[in-house]
Amino acid sequence: MKTLFLAFEQRLTSFIIHAACVMLGIAALLGMFQVLTRFIFNEPSTWSEILIRLDIIWMVMFGVVVAFREGAQVSVDLMFRKSGRFQRPLHFLITLVTVIYLAVLVWYGADIAWRTRFQEIGALEFLPMSVGYAALPVGAIFGIIAVIANFLDPRIAELDAQQ
Repeated sequence: MKTLFLAFEQRLTSFIIHAACVMLGIAALLGMFQVLTRFIFNEPSTWSEILIRLDIIWMVMFGVVVAFREGAQVSVDLMFRKSGRFQRPLHFLITLVTVIYLAVLVWYGADIAWRTRFQEIGALEFLPMSVGYAALPVGAIFGIIAVIANFLDPRIAELDAQQ
């Protein structure tokens, strides 16, 4: 079961990091388009800035998933290094707190996305406001998977890289 879960998580994280990279490219292209229309043609685009914001929100939530998988949960590095035989229980505690936080983010993110489903985004009347808010629960659900995967197969590269 653990192997199956980790294989699923590895594919999911691979997809998420590729999606985040594509979103970064889209944000850069939209930013260049916005600069071009604003400063070259003196006709600012009304929709590009809003799309950049939405794109960056989704990109950050996807990037957090990758960071969680690589062991970037909040921890006190010195305490983690010096914990010795208590390192695994400490890792469990950090995982538990992170999962609880992400579960709260799923709950309230889904609630606000649901409440804003009929609101329209200014300059983008075809796109509901909930598209931006939906990044919170979606990213948090993927984050929970990544945090659990990091507990089952720890990757704490940031501690190993420090002197």
